[in-house]
Amino acid sequence: MSAPIGFDQLKKVLPKTLQRNLTQEMVDKFNGVICNEHERDMYRENLLSYTGVMKEGKYKIQSYMEAVRYVSHKLLGDTNIAAYIKCFPERHAKMVANKLPDKDIASAIHAYNKNQLVNKILEQTLIPSHVLNADLYQKALNTQAALMIGANSEKVRCDAANSLLQHLKAPEVQKIELDIGLKEDSAVNALRQTTLELVAQQKKMIQAGAMTVEQIAHSKVVPVDAEFVEVD
Repeated sequence: MSAPIGFDQLKKVLPKTLQRNLTQEMVDKFNGVICNEHERDMYRENLLSYTGVMKEGKYKIQSYMEAVRYVSHKLLGDTNIAAYIKCFPERHAKMVANKLPDKDIASAIHAYNKNQLVNKILEQTLIPSHVLNADLYQKALNTQAALMIGANSEKVRCDAANSLLQHLKAPEVQKIELDIGLKEDSAVNALRQTTLELVAQQKKMIQAGAMTVEQIAHSKVVPVDAEFVEVD
């Protein structure tokens, strides 16, 4: 029989911002779910695997645990209605007791199935197409190779060869260019222009004898209305 999930085990994989919200009662409720060992193992692994979705929104831990259980039943082949009833038997029983029409019950289940958290977890369970169909990809390559070698038509052999060349060519080496430069904006350009004008003005003053090099060196420059003014 599979071991029950531990409080510390679940807490460790939760985002840090949610760890303090986990309670022993939540863990006990999860471990108390009545299901066969295969379902319990799958539910347990899913609960530990998909906690990353909790970083993407403000979800309650209890809502996450319920959504994982619902998705787990769907992955085992249950319909939306069957998965919902297994996950929320009390809610379903209450709707039936209140004589809610079947179409309204179906609408409520459909709404839960479209729940953002449920769909984020479902996205985590999807296997990439190229991984899922890896065997078909290899079979297609084998077929193309057989046509390239044994087809009677030269065109068929040529097309098969070209197809193999395209699919089996080595990855292209990407040239990475590091462009290091200073992207100047209008403020930088204005500062440069003002500095050049100040230097030219100081040069003229030295040539005219109005200021000495020492006075220029000890003068201060302060910004006034986006212009630079010398202060003795």
